[in-house]
Amino acid sequence: CQMNAADSEVVLSIMQKEGFVYTENIERADVILVNTCSIRDNAEQRIWGRLKEFVRYKKANRALIVGIIGCMAERLKDSIIENHNLVDVVAGPDAYRDLPALVRQTESGGKGINTMLSREETYAEISPVRLDKNGVSAFVSIMRGCNNMCSYCVVPYTRGGERSRDPQTIVREVRELFDAGYREVTLLGQNVNSYKWDCEGGAVDFPALIRMVAETSPLLRVRFATSHPKDMCDRLLETMASMPNICRCIHLPAQSGSTRMLSLMNRRYTREWYLDRIAAIRRYMPDCSITTDLIAGFCTETEQDHEDTLSLMREVGYDGAYMFKYSERPNTKAARHMEDDVPEEVKTARLTQIIELQNSLSERSNRADVGREFEILIEGESKRSSGQLFGRTSQNKVVIIDRGQHSVGDYVRVKITDCTSATLLGESV
Repeated sequence: CQMNAADSEVVLSIMQKEGFVYTENIERADVILVNTCSIRDNAEQRIWGRLKEFVRYKKANRALIVGIIGCMAERLKDSIIENHNLVDVVAGPDAYRDLPALVRQTESGGKGINTMLSREETYAEISPVRLDKNGVSAFVSIMRGCNNMCSYCVVPYTRGGERSRDPQTIVREVRELFDAGYREVTLLGQNVNSYKWDCEGGAVDFPALIRMVAETSPLLRVRFATSHPKDMCDRLLETMASMPNICRCIHLPAQSGSTRMLSLMNRRYTREWYLDRIAAIRRYMPDCSITTDLIAGFCTETEQDHEDTLSLMREVGYDGAYMFKYSERPNTKAARHMEDDVPEEVKTARLTQIIELQNSLSERSNRADVGREFEILIEGESKRSSGQLFGRTSQNKVVIIDRGQHSVGDYVRVKITDCTSATLLGESV
C-alpha cells in the first residue's frame, strides 16, 4: 500500500544514516527487512510465504539478519518470535528509528524487538530516500495512525492514534522534491481530512495544508489519499476547485451502500450523507473522477444490503474501485462482538458481481473520454513497447502515447483516441 511504500523510504533513510547501503540484489543483502500490512489476511499470508523463501538465503549466509517491520510486527510479535527462528528483528511502525540498534543487537545472537506505539512519532524531520524509479511522482506522509475505529479495521491497533506532522516540514519536503525534478506528490494519511496542526496564529487543517503544498509551484501536481466521507468538507472542495494543479481525483471509500451495514461498520455516515458528498464533489468539480473501496460479505450482510451496494455503484458511477471480501481481523470490534456469518461462497459470489459491475462502469467512464483532450504527466515507458510512454491525467487515468520527442517528466497535451476498461490510448496534440 502507499503508506507502506512511504514508510519503506523513511526506513531506508534511517538505515543509510547509520552506514547501511541499499541493494536491489537480495542475494547480496546482509539485512532483509520486510515491511508488512495487516489490513487483510491474504497480505499476512503472503508474508509467511516470503519468510519460507528466505530460508535459502539464510543457509547461504549464516550472518544474514531478517526483520519483520510494520503493522504485522506490531500485531503478531509473539507468534513471529516463537514460530520463526528465521526472524531476528521485529519492529512496529513507530520503532523505525531504533532499527539500526535492533539490527546490531542481533549480531551477538539475540533478538531485536521494539513494537511500542507512540503518541508523538511522525518521522517529520527525516528526508525519505526515494525508492521510486521514475523520479517524477513521490509519496509524502502528512500524518500517522487513525482514530476512526471502524469495526472491521485493525489499523488503530497496529498504527496507533492520529497525530499530524508539522506543516512546515511537509512543505519543505515537497519543495525539495520539486527542486530535485519531481512533478507530482501524493499526500498520505489514513484519513487526510482529519489532518490538524495547532500553531501560533491558529490551526492548519487539511484544506489549508493542501493549498500550501500546491503553492510550491503551478508545475507541481498534488494528489492525496485517503479521504473519509464523514470529514469530506466543502472547504476542501472549494480549495481544490480554485487550484488547477490539485488533481481532479478523489478516493472516497464507501465500503457499503447499505446504511445498516455502515452503522455496523462504525463508519459514522449514512448512504444519504455519502451521496450528498458525491453531489458536492460534482457541483464543485464536474470533471473530478471518484474511486472507492468496497467490502463484500461483512457480518450479517443480507442480499438487500448487497443490492444497496450495487445500486450505490450505479448511482455514483465510480471510475475505479478496490474491492475485497471481508476477512475477520483479530482483536477488532467485529472480531470481538460480531459473527462472521456470511458463507465464503456467498462472499465470493457477491464480490464477483461487484467486480463485474465495476469493470463495466470503468469501461463506460473511459469510453466517455474518447475524443476529449487532457494534459498528462509522463511517468515512464510503456511495459508493452519501448516506442510508447505512459502518463496520467489529472483524473488519475493512465494514457499510452507514442514516444515521439517526449521524455519522462514532461507535461503533454493529448487527445484520447481509444480505450480499454483499464487504459486510455492517446496522441499528442
